[in-house]
Amino acid sequence: MQFLPELISYLLLGAGTGILAGLLGVGGGTVIVPALVFIFAAHGFPSEYVQHMALATSMASILFTSISSLRAHHARGAVDWAIVRRITPGIMLGTLLGAWLAAQMSSQLLKMIFIGFAYFVAVQMLLNLKPKASRQLPQTPGLLSAGGAIGVFSSFVGIGGGTLSVPFMTWCNVQLHTVIGTSAALGFPIALAGTAGFVVNGLRIESLPSPSVGFVYLPALIGIAVASVFTAPLGARMAHALPVTKLKKLFALMLIAVGTKMLTGML
Repeated sequence: MQFLPELISYLLLGAGTGILAGLLGVGGGTVIVPALVFIFAAHGFPSEYVQHMALATSMASILFTSISSLRAHHARGAVDWAIVRRITPGIMLGTLLGAWLAAQMSSQLLKMIFIGFAYFVAVQMLLNLKPKASRQLPQTPGLLSAGGAIGVFSSFVGIGGGTLSVPFMTWCNVQLHTVIGTSAALGFPIALAGTAGFVVNGLRIESLPSPSVGFVYLPALIGIAVASVFTAPLGARMAHALPVTKLKKLFALMLIAVGTKMLTGML
């Protein structure tokens, strides 16, 4: 019973994340990571590993949410599996490398990287910045390199990579509906490699709270995954009835506030 109030907080977080993902199309990691940082710190988790655990648990939750998103886009024929096959090896290697590098970094440095990322996403949403389609997709070596870079950074901030893969494919003149569906499909290998990397690199640390598998905190994973899978379709339906453009600007302002709170908490 001691985990019940904690589990409820994770269920609420997962519900909110699912709605926002369906409503605004934002990656769950942008919500999950800072929320878990605050929750884990409030529960007295080791401060030197709070950010690592938030990133790892966010990655693990994306394993579940990406499957439902991938299936929905595949059913609409919106996934370019040729791109997925060519870029996935680079993405998985990059994500594994990123998880290993993140495990060597201090929690403070990882927080600074996430704060910078939150500000970047907020500005992008406020100004509606999108790259111009000015080139074609590179050959396989170029795609593998791009996938590697996407994977490394995704591990640093605990996301499924859409913030990077969508602009990259848009820049490479891929059609928008295909960009979104293919990005959703790429979320799974990123989450799989990221989760594996954070689990392996966290197994050697004995001071992590129980029950954890490596850096992944299981009660948070269960609560977030269960709730977000059920609420994401609700958010998608709400998108047709609500002013999404205005809501995106409000979400961007919230990201700025969250990033600023994390920053002031470090000073």
